[in-house]
Amino acid sequence: MNTSRDLNYRLYIQHEEHFKRTSFDREFNHYHAVSVGDTEQVKRNFEERIKVNFSEGKGILSDDPVRNTRYHFIIAVAMTSRICIMDGMNHDVAYTLSDIYIRKADKCTSVNEMIDMLGEMFVDFSERMREIRKNNATSIHIRKCIDYIYNHLAEKLTVVSVAEHLKIDPTYLSKLFIKETGTSFRRYIINTKISVAKNMIMNSELSFLEISLSLGFSSQSAFISTFRQVTGYTPKEFRKKYHDL
Repeated sequence: MNTSRDLNYRLYIQHEEHFKRTSFDREFNHYHAVSVGDTEQVKRNFEERIKVNFSEGKGILSDDPVRNTRYHFIIAVAMTSRICIMDGMNHDVAYTLSDIYIRKADKCTSVNEMIDMLGEMFVDFSERMREIRKNNATSIHIRKCIDYIYNHLAEKLTVVSVAEHLKIDPTYLSKLFIKETGTSFRRYIINTKISVAKNMIMNSELSFLEISLSLGFSSQSAFISTFRQVTGYTPKEFRKKYHDL
């Protein structure tokens, strides 16, 4: 079937109506937050952007609002499951979870009910990915250590302070951490903080000072310096390049 005529017509209508699709980069930023297990950012993305402007940047797949939302729900589940598989989720688990949520969506009778289900799906996948990242470290000490890091990013974290919390020797924890994660304790914390900072810069209006304080940096200048070392950009350059793409 030749779709060129329909395609040209739809492109013309979209142009006349000033319709702008959500960019791939902005969409991928959200899926990336899911796949790395950044559940808090996933929740913020959903509450502040997806839930309040669900239809923004999305094409019309059906004239029926409920069916249109269901189709977009299915696309989101498919994207989420495949990206999570790429980042370590067992494909049987991912696809079965995808099937479960699509069947749940099929029973929804309103747009709002389906959008709420979408938020539940994102958080579910994100929490599972977080557990996968923790469990890739085989010992219980490192799993507890990583969980503690994620839950205390705003604090000044050291091997000594975390080891004290876990009631183990700091030297032992430091060596075990490198052995099981392939990176040092300090580098892991820095990379985790910068990963969270990138999501905050891309998906919020928080100032760099607010971000630096929320992630436990000693000062805004320390945050900017560390961010540039890890990403090659200053936070300002990064926001200009990636914010709300």
